Amino acid sequence: MIYVFLAITVLSLIFAFKWKKPLLLTAPFALLFAYMIVQIAMVPLGFMETVKFIFSLR
Repeated sequence: MIYVFLAITVLSLIFAFKWKKPLLLTAPFALLFAYMIVQIAMVPLGFMETVKFIFSLR
């Protein structure tokens, strides 16, 4: 999975500089956030209980 995110990051850097569209640089961050939400949703607990559990870890 790390290689997919690395490839997306490299591609977004290339296309952002090629097309001069800095908004493309947000794509890796948005995809990481979406991946995190999907992984949290896969936990059998409720969504908010899972988020509270994750942030209560030390």
